[in-house]
Amino acid sequence: MSKSIVMATPAAVELSPSSIPAEWVISGNPKAWNMEVSNSSDRISQIVVWECSAGVFKWHYKKDESVTVISGEAFLIKPDGQEVRFGAGDVGFFPAGIVCTWRVPGPFRKVAVLREPMCRPIGDLAKAWNRVLQVLGLAARSSTPDLRCISLSSAPR
Repeated sequence: MSKSIVMATPAAVELSPSSIPAEWVISGNPKAWNMEVSNSSDRISQIVVWECSAGVFKWHYKKDESVTVISGEAFLIKPDGQEVRFGAGDVGFFPAGIVCTWRVPGPFRKVAVLREPMCRPIGDLAKAWNRVLQVLGLAARSSTPDLRCISLSSAPR
């Protein structure tokens, strides 16, 4: 079984049009673009590069999301009206099920690691199952001789 290392330069990844649901938009006319960079074999996690234009909108997090801001800035508006700035290099974690209000003054790009949430007993069961497969030799080993590297960036390094 061949495995691939996926590599991308987030600032250079070409994105496809996406959307922000109209009912989530509070003001402005924000547009969005994204590109799924990778997806785990169990389909539980993905890495996505996402960008949006200026606007104010609510975002409903359906999955756990860890983000690293690549460029631009966005402001998380807290319930008391205070704003928290996210800029290039900042990281954040947003658990599935929450709703946040964002104010984005201009182009904003991030890398998001999305993960399907699962309750602790199911997560522990999945880890135990994977360990059983490893012991039986039915799971992929960590050092695979037929490793490929796929680059998704078009920018020179």
